[in-house]
Amino acid sequence: MRKMAESEEEVDVLVQRVVKDIATAFRRNPNINEIGLIPCLEARYNRSPIVLLENKLGIESWCVKLLLPSVHSKLVLYRQRKLWLDRDALTDLTCTLLLLNPDFTTAWNVRRWVFQKVVQEICLLNSRNGVNSGMLSTDQMYRIIQDEMAVCSSAAGRYPSNYNAWSHRIWILQHVAKCNLKILLDELSNTKYWVSTHVSDHSGFHYRQFLLKSVAGNSRGPAVANAGAGFSRKPSSKDHCTSLPMHVKQEGASADTHAIDVPLMIEEEMELCTDLIESYPGHEALWSHRRSVFYLWHCWNRDRLQVLSDSSNRSEGTKDNVQMATAGSYSARGIDGDAVADRAKQGYTQDIKRLKRGPSLDLHSLLEEHRFIDAILAGCTNLEQARFATAYRKWLDMVIGQ
Repeated sequence: MRKMAESEEEVDVLVQRVVKDIATAFRRNPNINEIGLIPCLEARYNRSPIVLLENKLGIESWCVKLLLPSVHSKLVLYRQRKLWLDRDALTDLTCTLLLLNPDFTTAWNVRRWVFQKVVQEICLLNSRNGVNSGMLSTDQMYRIIQDEMAVCSSAAGRYPSNYNAWSHRIWILQHVAKCNLKILLDELSNTKYWVSTHVSDHSGFHYRQFLLKSVAGNSRGPAVANAGAGFSRKPSSKDHCTSLPMHVKQEGASADTHAIDVPLMIEEEMELCTDLIESYPGHEALWSHRRSVFYLWHCWNRDRLQVLSDSSNRSEGTKDNVQMATAGSYSARGIDGDAVADRAKQGYTQDIKRLKRGPSLDLHSLLEEHRFIDAILAGCTNLEQARFATAYRKWLDMVIGQ
């Protein structure tokens, strides 16, 4: 590559070359985990300014001041319908722009259009080939979502509190994965390390709050008998986030039903909060996340108790019907209908009592949270940590303790 181009045509050719080199680098190695600038004031050699070494990607600094405005201008013109770009060109341009400016809103918006076209084209190709009835297979969906999540993670790591990247990630889960439970759980696992190494980044913890709420939402209204040992339910068409997308073909029974242990999930998230708060004192994002997780537990537990109460009331209301049915059916045989109904009711009541006294209802009680705060304040030397702990205790008393 020659020295820095000066004419508009030379700049355009150079930019196209660099954009292609960046796209090629990511295709060659999708596991790139570090991106940085290589100090270089001008192009001294006839070679690409993109350097790929193992999982590290370097960009010579001289080309950035040409690359960024050119790519930005093209995307703006495309949004204004003054420039036509095909799908591959849009993908490469948004990748480059998000690499240089991870918080650029327009690039994320364009990338969503492109992503939808990619899904549509794959479905169309499947239809032409007579595969999966013209829908995405589960493997195809997982693969394209995984690739997009990698872009989001890279952008989030390069720009603090990159809400655009995390919002795009949520959009993918809602509109492409349709909050598929397996993908939600995978995301909880995949982002745990990230938030542990970015303890001041509210946006990453906000994303985990979305995941937790979505998973907990999948357990709303389960059979009471399943409440003590984790929940299992089939998706309902009325649920907001329960099933695979309509254009995705479900493969195997495992796609239809998942066991969810919501108390255990929330307990593990609270343990994560505890470890991070104790290890990294004075970070507001950690305390804010703990507040959100505990409030989720409070609301979920309250709703679950309401389900138990409603079920118990319905049982009382049907007792007379049970007695009449059993007496009418078995009176000729000399069987006591009241005894049958009482035994049935007794078994149900025992289940209710067992659930109510089960360990899951005692997890992270208000008393335990106060003990945690007292322990933090007892040996606290960080003024910010003490301030956040005190504010959290006040919030517990005002919101939860009422």
